[in-house]
Amino acid sequence: MKLEGLQLWIDPQARTGPESMAVDEWLLGINRLVLRIYRWQGEWGSLGYFGGLAQARSAFPEIQQWVRRWTGGGTVDHRGDWTYSLVIPSTGADQRLDGAKTYRAIHRALAETLQSEGLNVRLSDGDADTGLVACFENPVTHDLVDDSGRKLAGAGQKRNNTGLLHQGSVALHAATRELSRARAERLADALSGGSWSEASLEIPADAIRALIDQRYGKYAWNQRRS
Repeated sequence: MKLEGLQLWIDPQARTGPESMAVDEWLLGINRLVLRIYRWQGEWGSLGYFGGLAQARSAFPEIQQWVRRWTGGGTVDHRGDWTYSLVIPSTGADQRLDGAKTYRAIHRALAETLQSEGLNVRLSDGDADTGLVACFENPVTHDLVDDSGRKLAGAGQKRNNTGLLHQGSVALHAATRELSRARAERLADALSGGSWSEASLEIPADAIRALIDQRYGKYAWNQRRS
């Protein structure tokens, strides 16, 4: 994968679950190739579009705040992860790849990034799929695992006529903002072949509030498949 012209946006603001999801959906609609790195305001968990909230709460009873993602995938504890999203507009060459190939290509770049930190990671072949609700207890094909088979990174995707949204989580939290930035820049390099620039985006408060009110902040949305 070579996403030339990639824009790296290190979101300066920690956000709640509904706001984080709304920002990602807004990014998918603005026709820009963006890698976003972000932090969570408070202790949040997220579940995939098809996940059940009751199951998520059972898996992580200590988490009180939940939001449903627009993407698929499992249940993720965001209290100690490193979270990113990648938006590829429909005009991008990689939109021709199917979901599995795109997922693999992005995780290959992420594996290269983590290997540069001295970590032994590889793409899972799916043999260790457990079927468990908790994302990091269920490595599926093309997730990243360590030598023991422990899952270190997973993601969910949403594709529509405007592009592809890939929401990813790494179980290895970057302890400082400096380490987080270094990881972000290495991932941008791996994804783009070095052809990236840093962006500073102005988020339209009204548009984000509308998405929260219509979707991510609604009881019906978060409860829908419990």
